[in-house]
Amino acid sequence: MSSLTVDVQEEFKKVADQVKNMKTKPTDDEILILYGLYKQAMVGDVNIDKPGLTDLKGKAKWEAWESRKGMSKADAMAAYIKHAKELFSKYG
Repeated sequence: MSSLTVDVQEEFKKVADQVKNMKTKPTDDEILILYGLYKQAMVGDVNIDKPGLTDLKGKAKWEAWESRKGMSKADAMAAYIKHAKELFSKYG
């Protein structure tokens, strides 16, 4: 993550902590967007096998992450921050 500025990394960590304490829970789709961006920012491209058909939650999370394939960690952090702030204004 050396190409990332310290400010972006710090804001990302701060926002990720705030997401856990939202007053109202976002929709599943909104959470999946955050999940995919978070995993891309922290790990990079998906590096695990797709869960089987019986693991619906795991499959949805894997697909949310896979949809970010090729996105840089810096871009994923910036997109996560933007999406999270939209959710904060919507849900508190």
